[in-house]
Amino acid sequence: MAQLKLEKRGHTALITMANPPANTWTHETLSQLRDAVKSLNEDKNIYALVITGEGEKFFSAGADLKLFADGDKGVASTMSRIFGEAFETLSAFSGVSIAAINGYAMGGGLEVALACDIRIAEQQAQMALPEAKVGLLPCAGGTQNLAWLVGEGWAKRMILCGERITADKALQIGLVEEVVGTGLALETALLLADKVAEQSPSSVSACKKLIQQGRTGTINSALPLERELFVGLFDTKDQVEGVQAFLEKRKANWVNG
Repeated sequence: MAQLKLEKRGHTALITMANPPANTWTHETLSQLRDAVKSLNEDKNIYALVITGEGEKFFSAGADLKLFADGDKGVASTMSRIFGEAFETLSAFSGVSIAAINGYAMGGGLEVALACDIRIAEQQAQMALPEAKVGLLPCAGGTQNLAWLVGEGWAKRMILCGERITADKALQIGLVEEVVGTGLALETALLLADKVAEQSPSSVSACKKLIQQGRTGTINSALPLERELFVGLFDTKDQVEGVQAFLEKRKANWVNG
């Protein structure tokens, strides 16, 4: 049975982590995630990506610690590299990525959610980056993405103190954007993905690039780029279609180009 399932529902791709009992990551599934996102970037009909976990208990518990039991640095190097490749590719997805956190999100399981644009958590979900408890550290973007989202203080509480938080606390500190009832994360994420399809894919891609520019650049470099990308949209068919559809009071028919 496939441990990483991919299906397409209209303009949305759904990826399901399906490696029971805890939906842990393997070198194979991380490679599959990386390659799947690259393929979706080439699919002009896909505007959004939702990722969730199979089952009722786990979103994902991250890496299987048995991989690191013998202290092999070669294994550590290989796994850290593929974790980085997979989640950095996800972060750079051209559309909108949404994590539907349906249960425990631990270690690399939380890091994949941190690599997404938006996170929706079910009320019973719990989140942590507990790597330091076992002599490791979050190496798949956790130290950077968590601090960017929630600030240095809460990032240090979760990583340095090993604090596990509830969905409500995650909402309070800005780690997730919405908390929903048990069993409703996927449905809510898919409905949000449907809203993405109402936006011009070209505009969404440009806006996402600009928003994330703030992580590495300065506002002085981002503002000229903002104007440059705005003018660049006038080379797209979607810009003409979007304005015409508005003026004609009809729904736009995007071509993602």
